Amino acid sequence: VPHTGSTVGRLGEEDINEKLSEIKKKIQSPLHPLYDSSYLPPDHSDVVIVGGGVLGLSVAYWLKKLEKQRGALRVLVVERDLTYSQASSALSLGGIHQQFSLPENIHLSLFSASFLRNINEHLAVVDAPPLDLQFNPLGYLWLASEKDAAAMENNVKVQRQEGAKVCLMSPDQLRNKFPWINTEGVALASYGMEDEGWFDPWCLLQGLRRKVQSMGVLFCQGEVTRFVSSTDRMLTKNHKEVKLKRIYEVHVKMDNSLEYQPVECAIVINAAGAWSAQIAALAGIGKGPPDTLQGTKLPVEPRKRYVYVWHCPQGPGLESPLVADTSGTYFRREGLGSNYLGGRSPTEEEEPDPGNLEVDHDFFQDKVWPHLAQRVPAFETLKVQNAWAGYYDYNTFDQNGVVGPHPLVVNMFFATGFSGHGLQQAPGVGRAVAEMILEGRFQTINLDSFLFSRFYLGEKIQEDNII
Repeated sequence: VPHTGSTVGRLGEEDINEKLSEIKKKIQSPLHPLYDSSYLPPDHSDVVIVGGGVLGLSVAYWLKKLEKQRGALRVLVVERDLTYSQASSALSLGGIHQQFSLPENIHLSLFSASFLRNINEHLAVVDAPPLDLQFNPLGYLWLASEKDAAAMENNVKVQRQEGAKVCLMSPDQLRNKFPWINTEGVALASYGMEDEGWFDPWCLLQGLRRKVQSMGVLFCQGEVTRFVSSTDRMLTKNHKEVKLKRIYEVHVKMDNSLEYQPVECAIVINAAGAWSAQIAALAGIGKGPPDTLQGTKLPVEPRKRYVYVWHCPQGPGLESPLVADTSGTYFRREGLGSNYLGGRSPTEEEEPDPGNLEVDHDFFQDKVWPHLAQRVPAFETLKVQNAWAGYYDYNTFDQNGVVGPHPLVVNMFFATGFSGHGLQQAPGVGRAVAEMILEGRFQTINLDSFLFSRFYLGEKIQEDNII
């Protein structure tokens, strides 16, 4: 008898579901006054991109640009905050340089420099004004102490081999070109002569957004709260059983609402920046025994970074580059009115609580200003005008990006973990992810060393030049 009862219960449930479905259909009829679907995501999308910052938007752009037939791919971007008030893209310094130690990073930034130089060829929209990125091509100037000089020489050799225009400068050459610098403790400097400087990150973000919308990409303000997956079992060569998961539905919780919308999909892009590890965990990534591929987490976490704005009428002139000091302190000019932006990445011991974006002004007084004043004596008299904080999507494993598919959650692709150089590499990374999805491999730039599997294998690809 209980068995019969449970069957009847199930049938009853199906009847109710059918009735609910009919009611929903009626309400969803365009003629029904209660229904406004403008804020809801579609019930299916070929690709769901989690995160609408510059990296997510770049993936969307290249997917639409490279699709075989116009309108072939339906792409949805899910972003928690379409005002971008806490977005790393919008709060960035907007720098671009090729003075990396890894060839992959050099190539990504060279690709981006070309993309940004021809921005209106890529992102022009009919009847919309052209984009003005306000690119300042003044270069980066990296300073090295005696102990780092040999590494800098090696890095510059690699940079030149890969096509970057970088020169080395002795302390004397440095003083001649930039007389405002105190060269004490500097053994060598490297200076980017082309394709380096800074631009307006907000303009790139809005330009990409405007373009992808014109290409048919859909947007939705909400938060991804769940993935529904199917599981396949597979035997490896060593006859070990491996579970492969495939996400087929994404649940999007709508803003200011308790309801969620299920979206059927074929591919998910994790471009959630500082919060991408939480999105990976929702898909079961890292939820397995330790020291196994299933148990390997995405090692990306939010790290708070401060940017300070100061005024100094006697400071470096209009031709001054972005300077990265031996101490890790950096600065650049901002506009024409003797204003400067700068800061310094904290040590592991100094890492601030990433729970909010409040600024620690003592950090400037104690940890930034002494180095600035030592390197540029004019900064003795600077006056701090303003400050803000933003998040790095910090890859604790090797401070490099994670690009491409997960080996076990086979249709989740990453574009995250760039630890502060995501904005400048977004055009190249977006193209790489789109190529991997559409062609099954990286084509323009080989980013195999940025795949997720390196975390399980313990293969660090260390980048020396991160500020």
